[in-house]
Amino acid sequence: MEDYVISVNKIEDLQMTKDTVALDIIFQRAKSAIVGGCAMILVRENRDGSKDKFEEFTSLEDLEAYKKRVYKFL
Repeated sequence: MEDYVISVNKIEDLQMTKDTVALDIIFQRAKSAIVGGCAMILVRENRDGSKDKFEEFTSLEDLEAYKKRVYKFL
């Protein structure tokens, strides 16, 4: 299994549209990756197409804390 890479830009878009279904799917996949021994990596996509690593989660506790921060703004 590979690390699960998510764009922070996408998370922010889903927050703005209040798409909890899509967010739930993302967090379920991230949880599966972490349980499988991989990491969830957040990247920021820049206008020039490059990606910068934003944050990395390797434990379920860290993932849950991030999930709470995301859902806090809905």
